[in-house]
Amino acid sequence: MTLLRLALRHARPYWWWIAAVGVLQLASTIAALYLPSLNARIIDKGVSVGDVDFIWRTGVQMLVVCLAQVVTAIAAVYFGARTSMSIGRDLRREVFRKVDSLGTLDVSRFGTATLITRSTNDVQQVQMLVLMTLNFMVSTPIMCIGGIIMALREDPGLSWLVWVSVPLLFVVVSILVVKLLPLFRQMQDRIDAINDVLREQITGIRVIRAFVREPFEAQRYQDANLAITDVSVKVGNLFVLMFPVIMMVLHLATAAVLWFGGHRVDAGQIQVGALTAFLQYLLQILVAVMMGTFMMMMIPRAVVSAERIEEVLEAVPTMKAPAEGSAPAPEGGDVVFDHVTFGYPGAELPVLDDVTFTARAGRTTAIVGSTGSGKTTLLGLVPRLFEPQQGAVTIGGVPVSALGRHQIAGLVGLVPQKPYLFSGTIASNLRFGRPEATEDEMWHALEVAQAAEFVRAKPRGLEEPVAQGGTNVSGGQRQRLCIARALAADPQVYLFDDSFSALDVTTDALLREALADATEGATVIIVAQRISTIRTADHIVVLDGGKVVGEGTHDALLASNETYREIVESQMSIEGVA
Repeated sequence: MTLLRLALRHARPYWWWIAAVGVLQLASTIAALYLPSLNARIIDKGVSVGDVDFIWRTGVQMLVVCLAQVVTAIAAVYFGARTSMSIGRDLRREVFRKVDSLGTLDVSRFGTATLITRSTNDVQQVQMLVLMTLNFMVSTPIMCIGGIIMALREDPGLSWLVWVSVPLLFVVVSILVVKLLPLFRQMQDRIDAINDVLREQITGIRVIRAFVREPFEAQRYQDANLAITDVSVKVGNLFVLMFPVIMMVLHLATAAVLWFGGHRVDAGQIQVGALTAFLQYLLQILVAVMMGTFMMMMIPRAVVSAERIEEVLEAVPTMKAPAEGSAPAPEGGDVVFDHVTFGYPGAELPVLDDVTFTARAGRTTAIVGSTGSGKTTLLGLVPRLFEPQQGAVTIGGVPVSALGRHQIAGLVGLVPQKPYLFSGTIASNLRFGRPEATEDEMWHALEVAQAAEFVRAKPRGLEEPVAQGGTNVSGGQRQRLCIARALAADPQVYLFDDSFSALDVTTDALLREALADATEGATVIIVAQRISTIRTADHIVVLDGGKVVGEGTHDALLASNETYREIVESQMSIEGVA
């Protein structure tokens, strides 16, 4: 039912193409059913009496009918292919849009690898079944039923061969379909698994090589590869069994027609032309059943794929999008955390526990704390990557949950902990947050981010190509380009998640000095590990175990907050050792 519902919903816009396929298939099938009877007439009424004119007239009719069959069959396949490809395109687009609307936790629940498989391989399985259905949905039943009727017209005495061979094929197909369904489900799951392993290995290739883990990773891939190979071999064995059985039934049916039909011709109960026509009709019936078999063999895998696609399409985002225009415009850029508590699904304890503080517009607020204290998670709540379980986060007095995604994107500029650039050019990456940014604005953002010098040194400047993930630039350059991307968007709130870790001390100092002028009037929230990066911040929030354990300036915290003092002293001791 899931497969049928999915196909019908997406086939609705192409009803006239489907109607054209049906009409063309009908015409082609009728022509194919008419040909054996014309052939029988030539043998029985032309050749037997030597009527050359009759042979020519009937032969011309056969050529016309044959030509009509070829033309209609080609046209039907063309319209069927266009329809199935269009449905596949619409399905991929719908899956992509749905995934794009899901929150970070929703995407994590599915997993990246399976979402890629569901939007590509699973859609392709449904698409191929639609193509097969359109090609055979009219011709197969008409060919089968029409062939039976025409065969009975030629010689009812041999009809028992039809009633034996056709049910035999149906029984074989039913057994194979029952055995294939669980195997196809395993196959799709193992495609997910091998995609997951391959994606992880490609992403972490540098770490793998640094620790010389190639043999171990090769074995992991080999295990995943053998797992999917094992299922594929089992499926292949069933397919290999199917074809000999079908061919055996075809050949036995042919032999039976010739044997029993020959006796009937010898007894004068049937003419030679009628016998050949009966044989052709029986073969047409069995070929129609065989085509139906091919389609039925694809149904189990398409059913599994349709269920996986429907699971994504019916996923309800945990974070509800507000109605467009329902939220008031924020007044100012103050970011307020009001008794915010957040924990990841399945975790025993919350990552953030009753966090309350305010980041004022025109001031720099720094977040410090030990590893695992919840600093990155806290920043993720501002652009609504996560939804707090208790409390609220507001921007300009408006709850983030009441703002639309486009509103948040216009208000907040995020530089993530792991800098990421998209394939394209430097200019296309800088315009990612604000497509209308001018060239002068982009150069200004690069100047502030201390990236203008190395960009000018590139042969193409702003049009220099950037590889996926920014792998063709160094870590420091990638980090500065990400900072420039946020600056080019000109938001009211800047979020820097440990965004200066790859910079040397001199570049860090120059960037922070330029950043103070460029972000004047905006709210700046910085997460940093180095105290030297945030010691001049107007407001420092200290996190420990997901709780706020101190607030104030550097000097005030150094004098009064034990946790902050320990962080400072640990860094001073490390620098002293270095």
